[in-house]
Amino acid sequence: MSQKGNYGAPPKYLNDFSKALASEVRILLAEVGKLRDERRQLQYEIAELMAVKSKHGAGGEFTPDWAPKHDEPPPMPASPPPAPPSVIDDGIPARPAWRTVHKREERRSKAKAKALQAAPPPPPAITAPEPVNLPAWAQWKPNPLLSPAPMMGSPSAPLPSDHAMPPRSGLFGPPSPPPK
Repeated sequence: MSQKGNYGAPPKYLNDFSKALASEVRILLAEVGKLRDERRQLQYEIAELMAVKSKHGAGGEFTPDWAPKHDEPPPMPASPPPAPPSVIDDGIPARPAWRTVHKREERRSKAKAKALQAAPPPPPAITAPEPVNLPAWAQWKPNPLLSPAPMMGSPSAPLPSDHAMPPRSGLFGPPSPPPK
């Protein structure tokens, strides 16, 4: 019997592939539709903004340089206001405002001058302590402010001395006992 016209059901992998492909195409079509709607919304907003700009720009409905029309020109002032009274004018040019100022030395009062002349006597010289017959190593005394103090460990950073060391173990296990 020949199988020319009768193919039967398609294989399962083709059916699964076509379903997966159809779902992907649906997702992509939904994204394309959403992008199209967003584009139309943006175009509408741009058109609205351009309409507002044309209304408020030059030559639009709300022209900013608009002024009411006058039937008659405004009246001219009768005479210019009188000049303010002039300040004293001697005809002598004024000294320039910028000038060099020389700093003077401080004036010493008579009391200060006397205090500087009668200076107190210098303090007596400090005598060195008598040497003690001690070896060189015993003469050295450390500064008590710089002496080290034992540090306390914290739970987050314990010091090695805070807890007992675990028993030593070698690379291949515990060490072997000493020979007898």
